[in-house]
Amino acid sequence: MVSGIVGLNRYFALIERRVPTKVGTFIRWLRGPSKFWIRVIVAGILILGGVFSFLPLFGLWMLPLGLLLIAQDMPILQKPLLAMLRWIELKWKWLRRRFRAS
Repeated sequence: MVSGIVGLNRYFALIERRVPTKVGTFIRWLRGPSKFWIRVIVAGILILGGVFSFLPLFGLWMLPLGLLLIAQDMPILQKPLLAMLRWIELKWKWLRRRFRAS
């Protein structure tokens, strides 16, 4: 089972492959060790945007990305966050198979 920063890197790589190139480049830059305070601010904004995902400007996608950014600097959050992301990934795959079958 993958844990810690290796698991976070896997999910960051998944996100970076699915977003536009400029956004992926920004996420990679943001993950740099010297960008701690910028990362905390951006993560806070993303988490807040994810909470308000019912508004047209925001989306639920913001919440996991913000949590990933925060978890990079808070090891205590890594294990529960990775468990949650694995669960979401499994449910997503299950839903895709179910809709393809019908």
